[in-house]
Amino acid sequence: MRHPDKNLSGCPLHFYMLAVKTYSYNRLEDIQSAIKAGMLSLQELVAFYLSQIQNLSDLNAFLEVFSEESIQKAEIIQEKIINGTAGKLAGMVIGIKDNISYKGHKISAASKMLENYTAVYSATVVDRLLAEDAIIIGRLNCDEFAMGASNETSYFGPVKNFANRNKVSGGSSGGSAVAVQANMCLASLGTDTGGSIRQPAAFCGVIGIKPTYSRVSRYGVIAYASSFDQVGPITRSVEDAALLLEVLAGRDENDNISSGKAVPEYSRFSKNTPKKIAYIEETLNSEGLDPEIKRNIEGQIEKLKVLGHIVEPVSFKYLDYVVAAYYILTTAESSSNLSRYDGVHFGYRSEKATDLESTYKLSRSEGFGEEVKRRIMLGTFVLSAGYYDAYYARAQKVRRLIKEKMEEILDNYDFVLTPTTPGPAFDIGAKKTDPLEAYLADIFTVIASLTGLPAISVPCGTTEEGLPIGIQFIGKSFEEDKLLSFSKDYLEK
Repeated sequence: MRHPDKNLSGCPLHFYMLAVKTYSYNRLEDIQSAIKAGMLSLQELVAFYLSQIQNLSDLNAFLEVFSEESIQKAEIIQEKIINGTAGKLAGMVIGIKDNISYKGHKISAASKMLENYTAVYSATVVDRLLAEDAIIIGRLNCDEFAMGASNETSYFGPVKNFANRNKVSGGSSGGSAVAVQANMCLASLGTDTGGSIRQPAAFCGVIGIKPTYSRVSRYGVIAYASSFDQVGPITRSVEDAALLLEVLAGRDENDNISSGKAVPEYSRFSKNTPKKIAYIEETLNSEGLDPEIKRNIEGQIEKLKVLGHIVEPVSFKYLDYVVAAYYILTTAESSSNLSRYDGVHFGYRSEKATDLESTYKLSRSEGFGEEVKRRIMLGTFVLSAGYYDAYYARAQKVRRLIKEKMEEILDNYDFVLTPTTPGPAFDIGAKKTDPLEAYLADIFTVIASLTGLPAISVPCGTTEEGLPIGIQFIGKSFEEDKLLSFSKDYLEK
């Protein structure tokens, strides 16, 4: 298994590394204030992050580091900040998941299939980051083609949790979560199909938000399941999550499903008032819920009540069906989306191939990892003649029922509360022999994915072992502003 070159030599970094200071910023506002006050230079901050990446390379969060480019941009943006001409994100050093295109830079989706592929255009979200003077410091490890819940399916090896290197980071945006957790960058972008931002955010003790489906453009993002995929931020503060979403959201002519709804100023938080919150009682009574997670969430419910919120149980009888419906639908879509990787159009081509048929068979069998092949085969099966109505069509009906039930609940409540995950980060390798057990790690996050609703995971404590715990709040469609304002207030109390 090859690892991309992460060597930081041969760049101006050595100049700054002579006396690298330690920095720990949680908010972009604090970085910008320090720069304006002359207490910090952006070049120094970039050098610090680069040193962190190098010193913590064993975590395997980064697949490639744009060291020289980052330092050069820091010098330019530093001047813009001083001159008052900088964009909203000036001073933000950010990493991007390895399924988001950045023109002229490699993108592999953490797969052998695309190991040496260079993006020929940038994703809309990347263009919007750069337009507001963010510095993209590198590309981040993830599960292969975003298929996984532990970041163990990457061709380049698993990402380790900074809280405990024997534990998984979560997935598929594991590198994105760990990079922020370990202070290798201020923020990162991930993608969320069934919980791939929120679950690793919970495992790593950071903040992750999945926007309403269609709120953020998918153009330039390697597709897994097109009716689910969404890009979102992972941050150390709600303020930065709001600012990033403000920049990323909005209509994009290159993505036909992107919403034309006006984008609120998410970073202008509304005054918080008592909310009416529902918690799904089946999630707390689930046999698979870790006892420590259950006690913690029950404690959070009592905390919310003390703060003046109304928190009530609701029944959600479809909980046992959400994982099955999700995996039937997403694997069906993935089998279609990944059909283009055949060794002919582009992607890995087997050297053993002798004709067209062997090119297809060998290139795909050698280029894809086991989990990706498993999902392609499952998706092909549920779409095949004789099984379409039994599986795919029925899963679509279940998806509609789940959506209607969630809308019914949210007609009477401001938010729905659940644990983000049924347990804390588990041991690396613990679930590799049982795919179904790994799939159940998504049981609470896929509710928002199936319905297209916005959802956020925020930290709410740790286990006795010191592993982070996350709590999830699900809001109404296109009401991320309310979700973010509430989350900010919740973390501050």
